[in-house]
Amino acid sequence: MDKKKLFVGSLPWSLSSQSLKDLFSPFGEIVDVVVISDSATGRSKGFGFVTFSTEESADKAQKEMNEKEVEGRNIIVNFAKPREERPGGGGGGFRRDNFGGGRNNNFRKNRR
Repeated sequence: MDKKKLFVGSLPWSLSSQSLKDLFSPFGEIVDVVVISDSATGRSKGFGFVTFSTEESADKAQKEMNEKEVEGRNIIVNFAKPREERPGGGGGGFRRDNFGGGRNNNFRKNRR
């Protein structure tokens, strides 16, 4: 586990990567910061990551910022966990819009 990288969740939707950097910069030198956004809409997914240059800075930021109110929301700050490997592509997965339950279910649409 990288002790320099923090996961920051429950972010206000309006918070940008620059705003997140400004929020955490008092704790030390920041190497990288990103607010994760939806690739289709560009809208924030409500979480991001902040990577510090030292473990000490990250530790202090985690302790002081966890549960802190930001724009009316209590943010969650934890040490980031390594990304898990996901099964590789192929595109053979379940598609909700074609196989039941989705709004575009042709079976229901054509059934009268």
